[in-house]
Amino acid sequence: MQPKNFEDFLGQPHLLDKNKPLRRLIEDDKIVSLILYGPPGTGKTALAHIIARKTKADFIPLNAVTAGIKEIREAVQSVRGEKTILFVDEIHRFNKTQQDALLPHIETGELTLIGASTQNPFFSLVPALSSRSLIFQFFPIPSGLIKKLLMKALSDKGGLGQYPVVLEDNAADFIASVCEGDARRALNILELSFLSSSDSAAAQYRITLQHAKEMLQNRSIYYDEDDHFNTISAFIKSMRGSDPDAAVYWLAKMIEAGEDPLFIARRIVICASEDVGNADPHALCVAVAAMHALEKIGMPEGRIPLAQAAIYVASAPKSNASYLAIDKAAGCIRNEPLQKVPDHLRDSSYRAAGRLGAGKGYLYPHDFEDHFVKQDYMQTQKSFYTPSSEGYEKIIKSRLQKRRNRAHG
Repeated sequence: MQPKNFEDFLGQPHLLDKNKPLRRLIEDDKIVSLILYGPPGTGKTALAHIIARKTKADFIPLNAVTAGIKEIREAVQSVRGEKTILFVDEIHRFNKTQQDALLPHIETGELTLIGASTQNPFFSLVPALSSRSLIFQFFPIPSGLIKKLLMKALSDKGGLGQYPVVLEDNAADFIASVCEGDARRALNILELSFLSSSDSAAAQYRITLQHAKEMLQNRSIYYDEDDHFNTISAFIKSMRGSDPDAAVYWLAKMIEAGEDPLFIARRIVICASEDVGNADPHALCVAVAAMHALEKIGMPEGRIPLAQAAIYVASAPKSNASYLAIDKAAGCIRNEPLQKVPDHLRDSSYRAAGRLGAGKGYLYPHDFEDHFVKQDYMQTQKSFYTPSSEGYEKIIKSRLQKRRNRAHG
């Protein structure tokens, strides 16, 4: 079912519609080094084979899973024509040394590189290689086009078209919806569904929704480095934005994709302090308790305290006043002259402290009314912490205001 030309290619209209730059480069046979990246089953390798058919250049395919420096050298030595395209599938699997081995031949023009990758090239490729290539992103194929592809497969006389197969509409919709825009996966489910429905005595093979569901089994989730960063970002921003439903959804995606659960727990702890803070001091307690519970009980049960903590943090009142305070204080430390510790605050526990004046004049707050007494705690007074009016921080704000009024009264 691999497309032979642009008319058969489904998806990626932003790249391959008529008059789009990439299509023009291919049709005019003016290919330069390209990196095609995106999820599996979106047409990267299929497009490389279309290029191989359309170009007048020699076309050398390699797969980075099995190839190494030796195969790269052999490919270079096999160059005979003026134009040679080296196609490297799964190019992100090449290590830095293997990627560097390509550079001299690309720079001299001996080879034009086409790399296909499921990983973001800005993370997975050395900068020298990615900067010498045009980078095109592939997106999951829409479910409507996946369904069209399934129907096309049923009419292909080289495949299922040679059998009297009927794909029920709800089964087609189901396959198209669960394959995550992966055409290869959709075709695999279709083929397995056909095999499970085959009956040599039947005049017709009917693929039902039940057949499709049975072939799906455990749903795998595509989750690369981009997804790692994007999903944890969505998770944190959902907790910060007080949306417990979104937070638990992104949490479930990370767990199902096999994300490190302790990494998730640490991010909940950070969010509990950074974004909830003293508006609800219990949020940090719940988050830390969930992390410790996870360490003790492991997975899959550990998902339950993770969910509890994420939902608590998302539902809690919000304040980033503590986060802002430490950043403001750190800026003061970095950019202004350091203050000395006032004499009355210095350590007075050692024997010669009295002779040096350490601790002299210190007022012990518990000896005074409301356990507070006016006293300087910095040589030059600075204000870093400005409590919000959210949750418990509203009480803190009122308490501090009363104390500051007494201190200045």
